[in-house]
Amino acid sequence: MVVEGTAGTPEIHARRIGAPGARIRAEWPRPDREVIRRFGTLPISIIGDAMHRLGAMHGQIRSLWPGAASAGPAVPVWVRAGDNALIHQAIALAQPGDVLVINAQGSTAHAVFGELMALKCLVQGVAGVVIDGVVRDVEDLAALKFPVFARGACASGPLKDGTGEVGYPIACGGVVCAPGDVVLADGDGVVIVPIADAVSVLRHAESIAVWEQERRAELIAQLPDRAGPEPR
Repeated sequence: MVVEGTAGTPEIHARRIGAPGARIRAEWPRPDREVIRRFGTLPISIIGDAMHRLGAMHGQIRSLWPGAASAGPAVPVWVRAGDNALIHQAIALAQPGDVLVINAQGSTAHAVFGELMALKCLVQGVAGVVIDGVVRDVEDLAALKFPVFARGACASGPLKDGTGEVGYPIACGGVVCAPGDVVLADGDGVVIVPIADAVSVLRHAESIAVWEQERRAELIAQLPDRAGPEPR
C-alpha cells in the first residue's frame, strides 16, 4: 500500500500526517501581555545576564536592518533546510504579537522568508521572525520595518515540500524554544526566556537595569570635561 508517496514508495517511508516531523499544533499558553511589554523595554544583553548568560542564540543570527527589535510569545517552526511551506501555515495560525522562531537547519542555500511573507505577517499582526537560516528581499524588509533576525541573505528561493512541525519545541541558534516562550531580539541578537521562568527573569532583569543605570550615572559624573579650555 502506498500512502502519500510517489509510485513504488513503501508505506513505511511515506509521509504520515500528524506524526513527528509532520504535525501542527495551533493552541498553547502565552505569557501575560504586560510581561511582554516590560521585557520589551529592556536591552536583551541585560535579559541574558538575568539568565546567567544562557538563552542567547548563536551570534550569527542577527537583525537584518539597523534598529530592528522584537518581543513576543514564540511560535516555533521546524522545517527541512530551504523549505518554507510550513512557515506559511505558521503565519496563518499566529496570534497578534507572536514571534515566529524557525529552525531551518541553519541552511544558507535557500532563503525561506521574504517580502511577501513579511506582508502576510504584518496583516496577521506577527511581531517578528527569527530564522536559523537565510532570507531574501532584505531592502524591502528594511523598508517595511518588519523585524527579521537570520544568519544572512540568499537570492535563491525556497523549496515547497511541506514537511515539518509547527507548535512543538525546537532548537534554534543553539537554544531550545518551546511554544509560548518569550522571544526577545534587538541589535545584539536573540534571547529566549522559558515561559515558566518569564516573571522571575523579568524581575531580575529589571533590578539589573536599575543597578546599571545608577552605575552609568556615577561614571558619567566622573568623565573629564571634554569641552576644552575657554577661548582667550
